[in-house]
Amino acid sequence: MSNLQIKKVFIANRGEVVRRIAHSAKSLGIQTACVASGTPPVYLSGVIDHFLFVSEENVALYLNQEKMIALALEASCDAVHPGFGFLSENHSFAQKVQEAGLNWVGPDPLTIKKMADKSEARKIAEALKVPCTKALGNYSHKSKKDLERLKKFSEVASFPLLVKAALGGGGKGMRLVHKAEDLDENIEKASREAKSSFGDETLIIEEYIEKSRHVEVQIVGDKSGQIKVLGDRDCSIQRRHQKIIEESPSPRISEDIRNKMGDAAVKLAKKIKYQSAGTVEFLFDDKTEEFWFLEVNTRLQVEHPVTEEVTGIDIVSEQLRIARGEELGYFQDDIDFIGHSIEARLYAEDPNNNFLPEIGKLIAFEPGYNDDTRWDSGVTEGSEIGTKFDPMLAKIISYAPTRHDAALKLARALESAHIGGIKTNRDFLISCLRSKEFLDGDTTSDFIDRVNPDRKLKLSPLEIEHVVSIAALWIQERNRSKTNIASFMSSGWTNGRLPKQNITLVFDKEEYKVLYKYKRNIGYVFEWGKIGVIHSADKYGIDVEFNGKRHYSRITIKDNNILVHMPYGDVNLEIKPRFLMPGSEKPQGSLSAPMPGKVIALNVKKGSKVKAGDVLVILEAMKMEHSIKAAEDGVVSKILISKNDQVENGAPLMIVDPK
Repeated sequence: MSNLQIKKVFIANRGEVVRRIAHSAKSLGIQTACVASGTPPVYLSGVIDHFLFVSEENVALYLNQEKMIALALEASCDAVHPGFGFLSENHSFAQKVQEAGLNWVGPDPLTIKKMADKSEARKIAEALKVPCTKALGNYSHKSKKDLERLKKFSEVASFPLLVKAALGGGGKGMRLVHKAEDLDENIEKASREAKSSFGDETLIIEEYIEKSRHVEVQIVGDKSGQIKVLGDRDCSIQRRHQKIIEESPSPRISEDIRNKMGDAAVKLAKKIKYQSAGTVEFLFDDKTEEFWFLEVNTRLQVEHPVTEEVTGIDIVSEQLRIARGEELGYFQDDIDFIGHSIEARLYAEDPNNNFLPEIGKLIAFEPGYNDDTRWDSGVTEGSEIGTKFDPMLAKIISYAPTRHDAALKLARALESAHIGGIKTNRDFLISCLRSKEFLDGDTTSDFIDRVNPDRKLKLSPLEIEHVVSIAALWIQERNRSKTNIASFMSSGWTNGRLPKQNITLVFDKEEYKVLYKYKRNIGYVFEWGKIGVIHSADKYGIDVEFNGKRHYSRITIKDNNILVHMPYGDVNLEIKPRFLMPGSEKPQGSLSAPMPGKVIALNVKKGSKVKAGDVLVILEAMKMEHSIKAAEDGVVSKILISKNDQVENGAPLMIVDPK
């Protein structure tokens, strides 16, 4: 029976989760409101009922408790849904929402407080006989007392150690440390990231079980005390301790272990009187079948869609119903777990540059044709990807009767999409999903290092010849369509003996000079023996036949970058200009930014002597830090940046003259 009405919910978040929550709210007849800066995002068009405009969107805005509540009241909302990240696990915010007379869509503030204190959560788990790893809780690197605690802990704990934000998740403020001498540096970095992402620098330091699985149990609880388990998820494939592929159910958990984990999760949830949706997270060892409690996430998880796919239960709708005071309308035995679902997170990042984030404009963002996978995204074609927020572009979710089919279906969905303008991890995800190890379920936390899937699209020489030929002909047709001279003639026609037409295209830093000539009644004859016949071409693509093989290629161009969609995926090419711009060459010893970001630390000055491995600059972008180190011994002869500067990817930072 409902006790409270929710007519309009304020979504205190941004990106794809806003769209996701709005979808469920609409199905329950609930209006929605959220923040927008300037023109409302295209992906939210027709989704959100009420936009509240602010001068600028930034992390500070979404961490401003008073501002979020004021906006909710301004929009005449009667409830607040925090989504995930930002203030979603902040008990103070939840309490203030309730004090403002608004309904909080989430667990009770006291529950959030207990579980946010990960040390307290571990104590509760230990009291309930749930196994836990050794840990040092609520650590601050600024406290002398905590420094002493850390020294004592280091003497009894075994490396590697995991340093992580006490009041957050999602891989932010998290560092894996293998050696004692690296501990201080990583603690300092994790503290800064935690402060930046969650507004609190408190850390947890715990033993890390290598080659383990990260398994989480999805729970829902209502205000009458009922707790239901919605199955488990395997989230072991991670980079920088951020999940990139998740699935339900876990491929290696036996029914016996699954039941024990579920029982432990229910025991914990009942102890803390859990209300709303949440997860209880565990580490699992394939060999010993031991598992250890990690933490309770008192929020909606990014990877919740895979659970929805295998159970048919809308988790966000459950959150809203519970917030209204409704009881769960089913028994545990009523929940069916059918088939398999896998989610891949598409990030704006360069897998070949240590997965560092990328920025720029998406010139194309189109799911594949005949694609029945689920795309949860917060971007569209034309979206600007900056440095302020997490670089996740979308979550792509597949469902199939078997795990094998779900994996291949997801890989094909990624492959058939037309996405470009900035580098992404799309090709890397495809390689992961199609690897033998993944298909066999061998997906422990060391998967990326152990399997080393291809991090970029690899093409054979014949495939490269094919795609650059297609690009050359499309450019030929585009240029021809723009001319006002003899436009009635076929493109490439000439009555003179002129040299072959040529264009130089760059793929994966290699140059390919394309030479071709038009011959009547034959088509375009290429130097490497292909004969191309154009059946049709427009600004969207080209239908072309080469030596009897015909297919249509979707094409997008922006400046000198051309994106050609082939059956095996998108190929990013660069049109090489005929002449280099003056000053484009980098001076010897130049140190460049490996990613876009803000300079938060500059550790040297002109004339500084440096040794190989010294940290010279620290950049921060998208809630993560990156240290730029000296490649060799030398002397800093020129510094081109200052602290707090915002730099682009590839921007020169300084010149270090080698000794």
